[in-house]
Amino acid sequence: METATLRGTTSLPPLSDGPHRRRLGLVALVATFGGLLFGYDTGVINGALRPMSAELGLTAMTEGLVTSSLVFAAAFGALIGGRLSDGWGRRKSIILLAVLFFAGTVAVVFTPNFETLVVGRVLLGLAVGGASTVVPVFLAEIAPYEIRGSLAGRNELAIVIGQLAAFVVNAVIGSLFGHIDGVWRVMFAICALPAIALFFGMLRMPESPRWLVEKGRHDEALAVLRTVRTEDRAAAELADVEHVAQEEQESRQIGWRAIFSNRNLLRILLVAIGLGMAQQLTGINSIMYYGQTVLVESGFSESGALVANIAPGVIAVIAGSIALVLMDRIDRRKTFIFGLALTAVSHLLIGVASMALPAGNPARPFVILALVVVFVGSVQLFLNIAVWVYLSEVFPLHMRGIGIGISVFVLWITNGFLSLFFPSLVAAVGITGSFFLFAVINVVALVFVITQVPETRGRTLEALEEDVTTGAIYLVHKK
Repeated sequence: METATLRGTTSLPPLSDGPHRRRLGLVALVATFGGLLFGYDTGVINGALRPMSAELGLTAMTEGLVTSSLVFAAAFGALIGGRLSDGWGRRKSIILLAVLFFAGTVAVVFTPNFETLVVGRVLLGLAVGGASTVVPVFLAEIAPYEIRGSLAGRNELAIVIGQLAAFVVNAVIGSLFGHIDGVWRVMFAICALPAIALFFGMLRMPESPRWLVEKGRHDEALAVLRTVRTEDRAAAELADVEHVAQEEQESRQIGWRAIFSNRNLLRILLVAIGLGMAQQLTGINSIMYYGQTVLVESGFSESGALVANIAPGVIAVIAGSIALVLMDRIDRRKTFIFGLALTAVSHLLIGVASMALPAGNPARPFVILALVVVFVGSVQLFLNIAVWVYLSEVFPLHMRGIGIGISVFVLWITNGFLSLFFPSLVAAVGITGSFFLFAVINVVALVFVITQVPETRGRTLEALEEDVTTGAIYLVHKK
């Protein structure tokens, strides 16, 4: 694998500043509006659920269905989005997702009943799931390997910014206009604006150069690379991508056929699935979806919980910004290990605090809020961005759409079951039992990462592809 290492890294001309770097930044900014929509649409339910339930007469079960319908639909959106982007292109797929975001928003805002509300949430879920696969892949494929982590990671930062925006909008609208019927519809309507921006922005953005090479459109790929690289770097990267694409075509083993005929490809798919499940089983989205419910359970009033709920959103953005800076400096495996260890400790402390401070203790809500903030910060600093970057970079080109689609499908299914049953879990065993359970699950996930997950940082996508295909990644780059 030494040849792959040299060709994949040191033979490329170094990065340099210039108009191409600014163009690359603009492409990333526009694409991450998909992440912003992802975050807002998953976070807005946190504050909109209670007034929505009151107006539409939702029960505990239908509340769970409204919340989880988006998440389960996102699972299928991820699967379909991955396949669609392989055949139709990353750029066109993102444009279609913008249309879905807008259509789902309109359906929710103007819904007359529970059934139409679920339809709107399903449309939003398909868009969210598609964005969760297509946008990270698009960013990873257009980024230079030296800054791939920080560039692809911008999507996850955009997600938490979207969630924070939802929390702030909910708090402001809820505090000022909470007495007005239908106030939750205004909360949802806000997300139509970034959907419009994503649609028109992507019309002016280029296609992924690696996808163009796979489709035999080499001249177009070079033209795209010349807009986001120096001339010599663009030519060198194109040659590297063409070499790997030719090897794939000669082997005649691509997509599903390649996965099931090569145990190394099947293994990396299972690793990615396990990593996505581990991220969700931290329980992070239980806080993002039901944070107000958890804080009310801990002792806050409903209005107090709505405002206090902004704190986890703020720390998520701060931690995500720091994670973006560290992404190209610290190995992925180390960030996963630190993150899972910290989340397990955070869960344990939340459980202990809720047990040691009984209901009615004036310190209880503030101690639990502080520990929730530590938990969210730990996940965002060490896990969320790193996991999404890892999923976008670890698969070979010929199975990238399929691989990330399947991985994120399972991730969203895990998320869906948690969002569906979390209220029942808290009702059955309380905050104490719920977070003790999460602590145990996180320890199991930590063991999985230590023993199974190989390193990917500091490698071109083409060099990673060769190591993954041959299995060398488990021998050389697991550190």
